[in-house]
Amino acid sequence: MKKVLIGIDYNPNTEKVAKEGYALAKKLGAEVCLLHVLADVSYYGVNYPTFMGYEGYNEMQVDLNVISELRKVAEDFLRTAAEHLEDENVSTHLAEGSTSSAILSYAEEWHADLIVMGTHSHSVLEKVLMGTTASKVLEKTKVPIFFVPIKEE
Repeated sequence: MKKVLIGIDYNPNTEKVAKEGYALAKKLGAEVCLLHVLADVSYYGVNYPTFMGYEGYNEMQVDLNVISELRKVAEDFLRTAAEHLEDENVSTHLAEGSTSSAILSYAEEWHADLIVMGTHSHSVLEKVLMGTTASKVLEKTKVPIFFVPIKEE
């Protein structure tokens, strides 16, 4: 194992995921990359014509500066998270789009040997109706995954 990709989000429990993933990577002597996925914000900047009687996009005039600000916030989050691990060799990557697809895509691009993710406790019904990012990644990955259980107290 040479490269460990650790997926983090804005949930405060992500600190546990980052720390446990980092500790595992260090035991393996592996390179670490923290990955955060930003929802496809460019979608909101599209100025669609009226459709189905809805004119919201024409009237809304979404400020593209908002998209830029969201990226800056996400980049700041990643930088701060990496600094928190106190290892200047930890790299970061900000991806955009569908979370599970972005994780899988970057894991392949970066040649990750292991993906570390947190699993939030959801009911079986929630998983059946909407799925979870972790289960979607697990279903399609070619890379081993290390799950860190996260339970809301």
